[in-house]
Amino acid sequence: MKEAVSGRSEREFQHLLRRLKLALETSQIGVWEHDLNKDEVLWDQQMHRLYQTGITERKVSSAIWMNAVHPDDVERAAVEFDVAVREKGLYNSQFRIILPGGEVRYLRSRAHFFEGPDGEPSFIGAEWDVTADVLLNRELTNQKAVAEARAVALEQSQARIEHAADHDYLTGLPNRRYFDRRLAELCADKAVRTLTVLHIDLDGFKQINDKWGHAAGDTTLEVIAARISGATASGDMVARIGGDEFVAVLVDVETAEDAGTIAEEMLLQVRRHIRFGSETLQMGASIGAAWSPIEEAGNLLAESDIALYQAKKLGRNRVEFFTPKLQTDLQAERKLAEELRLALTRNEIVPFYQLQVDAHSRRIIGLEALARWQHPERGLLPPAAFLRVADECGLTAEIDAAILNRALLDRVTWTSQGLKPPRIAVNISASRLADPALIERLQALDIPRHAIVFELIETIFLDDPDARLLANIDAIKRMGIEIEIDDFGSGHASLIGLVKLKPTRLKIDRQLVTAITDSDEQRRLVGSIVEIAKALSVAVIAEGVETEAHARLLAHAGCDGLQGYAIGYPSPVSEIAALLMAARKSGAKRPVAGTERGRKPRGSARKQSTRS
Repeated sequence: MKEAVSGRSEREFQHLLRRLKLALETSQIGVWEHDLNKDEVLWDQQMHRLYQTGITERKVSSAIWMNAVHPDDVERAAVEFDVAVREKGLYNSQFRIILPGGEVRYLRSRAHFFEGPDGEPSFIGAEWDVTADVLLNRELTNQKAVAEARAVALEQSQARIEHAADHDYLTGLPNRRYFDRRLAELCADKAVRTLTVLHIDLDGFKQINDKWGHAAGDTTLEVIAARISGATASGDMVARIGGDEFVAVLVDVETAEDAGTIAEEMLLQVRRHIRFGSETLQMGASIGAAWSPIEEAGNLLAESDIALYQAKKLGRNRVEFFTPKLQTDLQAERKLAEELRLALTRNEIVPFYQLQVDAHSRRIIGLEALARWQHPERGLLPPAAFLRVADECGLTAEIDAAILNRALLDRVTWTSQGLKPPRIAVNISASRLADPALIERLQALDIPRHAIVFELIETIFLDDPDARLLANIDAIKRMGIEIEIDDFGSGHASLIGLVKLKPTRLKIDRQLVTAITDSDEQRRLVGSIVEIAKALSVAVIAEGVETEAHARLLAHAGCDGLQGYAIGYPSPVSEIAALLMAARKSGAKRPVAGTERGRKPRGSARKQSTRS
């Protein structure tokens, strides 16, 4: 009976230890013990994680702790420990540590004096990361100071009704009305030598509202407003002129370089994490800057807006300065966008087709329809001349639809000529794929089953595709339209997304294919992609096949299809009809284009997106 009780007690004890270990791991609290007689220090694994030591031994040198503690805190922390040792009491300290990568974190450390069974003295303690709390308190302190200073200024200002008319209700910053008036005053002030306007647009603000709600958005705007204001001098002005748009006017900044330094600092401040309850939010910003001597400062706001447009176009989260060339380029882009809209109504956007062949037999198995613009004055334009503008102006979906319609018409023409056209792959953009009316529009086209393939670029399917997007993809498949993943391996896709979408085939990105003739590593990488695809019952087409050597290696690696300049160049509908006719008559392979035509692939005609 005693043995049973003892066994149960042991199990309960072990269960208690497991629960304690789980609780410590969950709380991310590290446990340590310092034997005072032996001067030995024991750390658990969480302590090693907190300090990022990269080692796992329990016994560590006290020098690890001393070297990690911030130089400004090490003496105080050591004195506090010595006092606790003398008094055999409670050790309670907070200090900064510097991680191996240079990051500074705040730790709280508490311990109690303890004597073992043989009277050996030691301290047993715990440490945990309090960085978030420290930074939050600092942020709140800064915001409080800004708010108090603003309150004092408001008490001395005009009547409350006038203040409400001139200021943003949420952030307390001047609004557009006040900003316009103040900028005009500064431009007319003869004591002012230079003016700088920084036009600041937050990147990703809509996502914060959508994911965490408008309360999080309001908090973000308040914090960002305080940070932008904190980066300016007392004579400067910051205004909120739109939902997530701010403008800062800097007075008498000596040079454009100095203004750029201020703008970069402002950008760094915006990027800092924002605490919202238990969540950590992060923002970026695009900043357009315009600096000018006061004599030429009449159009600074418009110029900063042009620079902001450039910052967004170049990828956001950056600072760009206005130049006259920017204005010229913007006017040219707007003209091109207008022409492109007109081109869509005139059916000037036409497909060129590139062959896809079986990797082993070289028989034609498919065509990819690639957009070209038959410009009435400039002739045939490649996608590089208009696709970026199309993306920026929201015309990509219309171009995709135009190419699909023309491809279907071309297919009817080929069929009427007694030809049997292979499947035709056309691009479908994310915006069109998420269109709730897409399926209805596709059904109205009466697309023959297995005649059309939709190519999706990798960025469409990350780990968590939109539910509407997935629903549209399922409906597309039920219509007999196959799904391909384009540019696979360019760095955006995940296996989870691949499994969710269940495409018929994927196309290996040309950047991976190009080097396989020279790189064993690239060959192994392509082979691995093929193996993964086969495991998921997904066929593989290799893009960028530029030589016969590429073709042989890719066939040996297990690719099902090949596409590239070694197979055929993008060609107009008339040339494709001739190729299909020749293939029908011979019933044989499609020869390698580079060998047949005696020319090298045109490196300047690289594929852009999925429409080169």
